[in-house]
Amino acid sequence: MTDAGTSATTTEAAAAEPASPAANRAMMDRDLASSALGMVVERDDPGHAVVTMRVREDMTNGFKITHGGLVFTLADTAFAIACNEDDNITVAAGADITFLKSTVAGQTLTATAVRRTRSGRTGLYDVSVVDEHGDAVAEFRGRSITTNRSLQAEQRGA
Repeated sequence: MTDAGTSATTTEAAAAEPASPAANRAMMDRDLASSALGMVVERDDPGHAVVTMRVREDMTNGFKITHGGLVFTLADTAFAIACNEDDNITVAAGADITFLKSTVAGQTLTATAVRRTRSGRTGLYDVSVVDEHGDAVAEFRGRSITTNRSLQAEQRGA
């Protein structure tokens, strides 16, 4: 996948050791919130992730529509997978979401995260959330910051 925002710094960052899907799987194995919500990782590539979630009755608000916080959580999970693309742990520095369509229990939501640019320790990722018909439900933009903590060291318990 090409990145329109490629720069010299982005190229250097891409040369860092890529995170294996196993590393992200280990991150997701410890992600109790995403697991409790029934999220399924459909795709896990550097800078690109797809995560699905079936909306349950207990995920709706007082208006019987999907709670916006859970739509945000789905998008945030896809963002987390997409931005952890090398051995350094990357976390959210901030995020915004625009809700476009409500959904209800029984529907399946799909969040697709794509890296827009990565330069130095920061990155910008867009996540589109759609329903099972492909209709736009929300658009999320996440800003990432890469820490000096290693995924491998975390896995070893260091």
